[in-house]
Amino acid sequence: MKLAEKVVIGGNEVEVSNPPEGCSANDELGLVIHEAASGKLLHTGREPQRGVYESRAVKTPGGDYLVLIVDGGHYGGSIEKSNDMLAYRSSDSGATWEGPTVAFDIEYSQHGFIPLIPKGSNRIYAFGTQPIKGLWTRERGLQENAPIGYRYSDDDGHHWSGVHLIRPENDPGFLGMSVMRMCETDGGTWLLGSHEGDWSYKPLMTRQYILRSQDQGKTWELLPNPRHGGWCVPQFNRMDEGRPINLGGGEVLLMLRTCEGHLWAGRSEDDGKTWSKPEPTSLVHPDAPPMLFHLSDGETLIAFHHNRSFVTFETYTGLGSNPEAFMDRSEIWFALSTDKGRTWSEPQFVFVNAAEPSFENAFRNYQCSYMDAVVDEGKLHVFVPHRWERLLHLVIKEEDLGKFPTRKGLT
Repeated sequence: MKLAEKVVIGGNEVEVSNPPEGCSANDELGLVIHEAASGKLLHTGREPQRGVYESRAVKTPGGDYLVLIVDGGHYGGSIEKSNDMLAYRSSDSGATWEGPTVAFDIEYSQHGFIPLIPKGSNRIYAFGTQPIKGLWTRERGLQENAPIGYRYSDDDGHHWSGVHLIRPENDPGFLGMSVMRMCETDGGTWLLGSHEGDWSYKPLMTRQYILRSQDQGKTWELLPNPRHGGWCVPQFNRMDEGRPINLGGGEVLLMLRTCEGHLWAGRSEDDGKTWSKPEPTSLVHPDAPPMLFHLSDGETLIAFHHNRSFVTFETYTGLGSNPEAFMDRSEIWFALSTDKGRTWSEPQFVFVNAAEPSFENAFRNYQCSYMDAVVDEGKLHVFVPHRWERLLHLVIKEEDLGKFPTRKGLT
């Protein structure tokens, strides 16, 4: 991949040929990346001008790594099928991969794979947006709102059931988008983030919700209220892509995408029944999703974030209002929390996109967001949909997290 001459890291312009100490330019990955991370190209889109979208991974009950990749067009772009859900599998902890194969041979497009393996179970669930023809519309700015549903596999992800649609008891006709990771609480409650959007508003209007089930997906409730009573940042009329994560003892953290310039968070102390009012965290982040995971101790949280945000309330006119807003997705940093997400460590730099801009659409040129991770055997296996055209597999040892530099340490 051809690299650009310069990149921006931590607010400073850097020559790719002379990166900060401890970092190097990697033309296979298309990144300037710190030496404490290694990686390789896992998948290139079958039709590069269409895309490789939200990709998620899971360690299966049988011990394999399973990655499901949306390859093709975005589901909201066409009423006709425009993508496939592809699968890669590794039986040696990510050293080698087999694939791709088609995971779901279905007649409509996919948005992304949200994995859930309930405690004590060998069943893998695949939750996500289900844009089934006849059950959603691209008219009136509602092209991203569709039924939410799930499939399941009882043979380690080799074969999958038909789809089961979620119809919340307090809002049976709910349509939205779900692509962020979900969680199961200690009490066995399932919590899934979903948001609705209306592109007829200029700028876009969104509302964030939690879908909650206490009976293994048989019945659901939409929280905090039925449509259109979800959470939002009033100044922007938006909030979307919430990621709930179980903290134990009935406590759940909900990290949220906003366009205010920070990731926001809400919290439940009662197994997801009621939630605090969302508030901004210290994590600087543009109009992009949370990327939040547990480390292997089950206590420490790691939040990957972009650590830059061009847009302010005064300048915001929509996601695509300025190419510089998409450039905010080019850098990846991380911060750690040892107090259940109440405070966060100083951000540390991991990598920055270094590919030379080659797409007419800035949305693709700098994209390093929507990362996913599997934490296993003391390593973070990180999956990056790079420039919406290919998927990177990066590996970081937990013991090496201290080696990544802070902004002050970048020289």
